[in-house]
Amino acid sequence: MLLADKLCKTFPLEQGEVKAVRDLSLRVGPGEVYGLMGPNGAGKTTTLRMILGLLSPDSGYAEIAGFRTSQTPREVKARIGFVSAGDGVYSWLTVREMLLYFADLYAVPARQAAERLEQLAILMDISGLLDRRAGALSTGQRQRVTLVRGLIHDPPVILLDEPTRGLDVVGSQTIFRYIAHLRSLGKAVIVCTHRLDEAERLCDRFGLLHQGQLRYEGTLTELRQQSGRNSLVEVFVDLLDQSSAERFTRKAVT
Repeated sequence: MLLADKLCKTFPLEQGEVKAVRDLSLRVGPGEVYGLMGPNGAGKTTTLRMILGLLSPDSGYAEIAGFRTSQTPREVKARIGFVSAGDGVYSWLTVREMLLYFADLYAVPARQAAERLEQLAILMDISGLLDRRAGALSTGQRQRVTLVRGLIHDPPVILLDEPTRGLDVVGSQTIFRYIAHLRSLGKAVIVCTHRLDEAERLCDRFGLLHQGQLRYEGTLTELRQQSGRNSLVEVFVDLLDQSSAERFTRKAVT
């Protein structure tokens, strides 16, 4: 469903360059939730932008349902739903107007869009918000609306970037139900998050990204075997400690 093969991306700096992503390969199948994790600057956002077709890789490719971002970017975008905690809403439109507008952008027939909107509104408990101005919604309400927007065109692949950021316990539970619904529909899902305890609950497999490289990948059981640690937090901290030791060694040598 979703394939990334040896993605690489380097950005120039005033002095030198930074290798944001290095030979990253991953695969996510239907009904699978994949946790892409790493510290700030690990390359998560750059990876998502290349999968979305918003950023061209220096080498390698991303493919969605058989369509490559470099060859058929419109087909790729039509098959992806993207949800970010930082995504805005169109404040001057009602929730209904905004969601139907996005359905129209994806060429969803009007009747089908209206029916799908009613179903998703019930699922995400926003039926009472549909005729409110989007700008008047609370943080949690805006996030639920954004989740519906990501599914309004029924894409096979969903990318969630820090979906629980800024949400309370109740809001986070809404995200959990949403992801369970995506899994039941057979969607391929990538979740980027810093909240490792939540990732353990949500994801089937994990990829730990650090300095642009996928250092560990697999199920929680497989990560425990690879790293010798018991939890994602321990694996994550150990990975950062190893990186700090490597930097210290390099400085000492030079």
